[in-house]
Amino acid sequence: MPRVHPDGVSDHVGLLTGPGAGPLLAAGVAGSGAAVLAWSLSTVQHQAGAATTAVYRATVRWPDRVAEETLVASAGPGVGATAAPGVVVLEDGEDRVHLWRFPSDPVLPGLARAVDPGLLPVVLAALDVPGAAATGPVQLRVRTYRPTRRAVVHVRAPGGCELYVRVVRPSKVRALHERHVLLHGAGVPVPRSYGWTPDGLLVIEAIPGPTLREHLRTGGPTPSGPDLLALLDRLPPAVRDLPRRRSWADEARHYARVVGGPLPQERARAEQLASAIASDLAGLDPDAASHGDFHDDQLVMRGRRIHGLLDVDTAGPGRRADDVATLLAHLEASILGGAAHPQRLRERAGAWQAAAEARLDAREVRLRVGGVLLSLATGPFRIQQQGWAAATSLHLEAVERWVESARDLRG
Repeated sequence: MPRVHPDGVSDHVGLLTGPGAGPLLAAGVAGSGAAVLAWSLSTVQHQAGAATTAVYRATVRWPDRVAEETLVASAGPGVGATAAPGVVVLEDGEDRVHLWRFPSDPVLPGLARAVDPGLLPVVLAALDVPGAAATGPVQLRVRTYRPTRRAVVHVRAPGGCELYVRVVRPSKVRALHERHVLLHGAGVPVPRSYGWTPDGLLVIEAIPGPTLREHLRTGGPTPSGPDLLALLDRLPPAVRDLPRRRSWADEARHYARVVGGPLPQERARAEQLASAIASDLAGLDPDAASHGDFHDDQLVMRGRRIHGLLDVDTAGPGRRADDVATLLAHLEASILGGAAHPQRLRERAGAWQAAAEARLDAREVRLRVGGVLLSLATGPFRIQQQGWAAATSLHLEAVERWVESARDLRG
């Protein structure tokens, strides 16, 4: 059983991020005749009641070379099969830790093929991806890796075709493909899906262009608030028939526990804010087809026009206010994170908020911004940002401001 503090918080965070992580990594590679020469903590995925997973950058001396590696250690429920190839399991009577070297993820079996320039062309050819039949090497770049959850690989095929390979759990890949087919067929500017494989690979087209986040950073043109709402209104009614995913705001109490795990001094404040948000939003049924994670890095721009909508994993029945709130919360988080030109972000956010509140319930919008910000408050610790504790507290102060702003409307 994992060690647990008296207040019920798992000690897996301390186990994987403290000084004991070094011996764990050393033990994980020792069976291959290797030694860890140096290591640093990269990211930490911590979820209350689920596995805690840490990613490390490590310099490893193998029998035939010295190489920079990505090593992963995970403790707690939900890691996957203990006997998965490439996974070392360590137990001491109290804890069980799974360790692996990228790309041997036990829950993402397709990852190894997705990052292998010798194997991936076979996948592309089998799916009849344009340009896949051309001879020559493929160029691969890993854009995202969230252990046991997902990865994104950018691919440049020999024929000049650019695409992305999304790596997800095998149980989720077909549904993700079907979401792309549904939305693309309805004229929503999502990437076309070329198909999927049983081991969890989804191959989609690349939509060229800068994201809205890049336009905000550089001063590029941005859409109006009505333009953003009009894009969301293009989501077809059939999206409401998809399985419902609880929104970021609906999970406010969960994220409060996640915040309080590594930062117990803020646990009470986070939980009080979560309770206020959850109680005031209770009982609201879905009112729209929803993207579910609608923010500035999901929108590809062509001038002022939205040219692409990315990451439709979360599409389903939801609240229109939640999509708008997710965008506003991400802009607020960017400002808190020290983004350049914060006044520009505030002006755009203010215009988009005004457009949304002219059409939607303003109090719900603001409460949901607070709920999304509470989920984003877990980010500074996850990415091991310098001064993450202070950054987390700044996020909670922002949540308080949005909740108070919503209460002022009730008055």
